[in-house]
Order: sequence, then C-alpha cells, then structure tokens
Amino acid sequence: MGARAEAAQANGERILSHARDLFRERPYDQVSLEALAAAAGVTVRTVIRRFGSKEHLFVIIAGERAREIRSQRDHAVPGDVRGAVRTLVEGYETRGDEVLHLLAQEPRGETIAEGVQSGRSYHQSWVARVFSPLLVQLPAAQQGRRLAQLTAVTDIYIWKVLRRDLGLSRREVEASLRELIDKILELRPVTPPAPDD
Repeated sequence: MGARAEAAQANGERILSHARDLFRERPYDQVSLEALAAAAGVTVRTVIRRFGSKEHLFVIIAGERAREIRSQRDHAVPGDVRGAVRTLVEGYETRGDEVLHLLAQEPRGETIAEGVQSGRSYHQSWVARVFSPLLVQLPAAQQGRRLAQLTAVTDIYIWKVLRRDLGLSRREVEASLRELIDKILELRPVTPPAPDD
C-alpha cells in the first residue's frame, strides 16, 4: 500500500506539473485531457480519477497562482509608494506574461472569467489598502475618483504597455508608475533643507 500511495502521489504531482506548463503555453480550450495524460505519462483515466476533470485541474492551478501572487503582493506596506510599486512590478515581472495569457482567454469560459474577476477584485482591494493612508489627505469628493485612477495606473496592462510594448526597463517602469501615482495623489517632492552656513 505504501508503494502504491507513493506512486499515486508521484502521478498526481507529475500531472499537475505538466498541466501548469500546458495551461501557461496554450489556450484553455486547446489543452485536452489526452494531451495532459500523454505529457504526464499516464492514462486519461488516471487524470480523471485523480482530478475529476480538466476544469477542476485548471481551478487548482489557478488557485495556486492566485495564492502566490497575493502572498507576494501582501508584503506591500500601506502608504509606502516606492515599496508598493517595487512589489507590484516584481510580481508583474515574475508572472505578468502568464496573467496576460489568462486575461486574453476571459471570454472563452465561465471558469476563466470567474478567476479573472477574482483577480480584479483583489487588485482593487490591494490598491485601496495600500494607498488609503495617502488618499485620506485629499478632499473627500476626490477620493473615489483618485482611487479609480490608482487602480488603472497600477493595472497589469499599463505594465505591459510600458515594459513589453514600449521597451522601458524595469527601473524605468517603476519610475513611471511612481510619477503617475504622485500626480494622482498630488504628492510633491520633498525639498531638502538648505545646508547650514
């Protein structure tokens, strides 16, 4: 029984590993159970017995990715613009292309659409948490609009345009985002004190 359980565990890990690769490389509807099974060196029946369906396997992997992204981004300290931007861009550099691949498939199915919407909701709540200490310094009538602007300029598509389409370096992207955020929050550079005579 011990050897059988170990073999089943190994099969499950191999299926998950190959499924991660296939879902990252191909559109969801072009990943078949047959392809998953062949890549993992198991039968389709084994995949179904272990994970139930392709949809369930996708949900498991999407959940893993979401937890990794959130764990990394949750280190951002509220009110620290520089640190928040660094954390955000680090995540986009690590998983941005994979997330863009997923976003492009949103119209292809309810499961994907639900995952995408969950990611959007998380991003909105992250922006609100990180920037709320700075937003409260603005007139109340402006705060909702400024929060929407911050949500937009920190969105992955802005990173894509700056980094992938326009070819800015990571450092330039971070500087650009900070500049945009500072404008939205009406932050002014701190003037260093004059040297003592």
